[in-house]
Amino acid sequence: MEVRVGSSVLELVEGDITQQDTDAIVNAANPSLLGGGGVDGAIHRAGGPQILEECRRIGGCPTGEARITNAGRLKAKKVIHTVGPVYYRDGERAPELLASAYRNSLRLASEHGLRSVAFPSISTGAYGYPMEEAAPIALKTVMDYLREHPEIERVRFVLFGRAAYETYRRALEDLVGG
Repeated sequence: MEVRVGSSVLELVEGDITQQDTDAIVNAANPSLLGGGGVDGAIHRAGGPQILEECRRIGGCPTGEARITNAGRLKAKKVIHTVGPVYYRDGERAPELLASAYRNSLRLASEHGLRSVAFPSISTGAYGYPMEEAAPIALKTVMDYLREHPEIERVRFVLFGRAAYETYRRALEDLVGG
């Protein structure tokens, strides 16, 4: 599914984030940036040790912020590592921290001249954020950013599994009135 946001395109696909050919892919990282499970582990495995070496030099990332590295063996040029909130730990701050993770990832992409970015569904795996709550926050945050930043030409949400795709599709239709 694709929608236009200003001069940019926002798209939803079901697939594997490590296979994306966008300028950058976003890693749902943990604060250490030293790899883990889920999306984080998959990106580190597919990209190789170069990503981990750069992450070690960076030295971590607070929740809601983002850092950038090269992409090792991945098709993408860069990996933007962001740390989303842990739903039950971060409580009432979780929605703003989640929005901040998306916004700061896009800001790094803009600063580095990257025109296309692929996102996973941040915080909805091990960090326990209910996808039905996370999807509208993610999509609205990205759409708001794209309206002000036409230099980002394409944002692709790469969703793992049909259920995740359908959740994001419904949220996007609600946001665009479709």
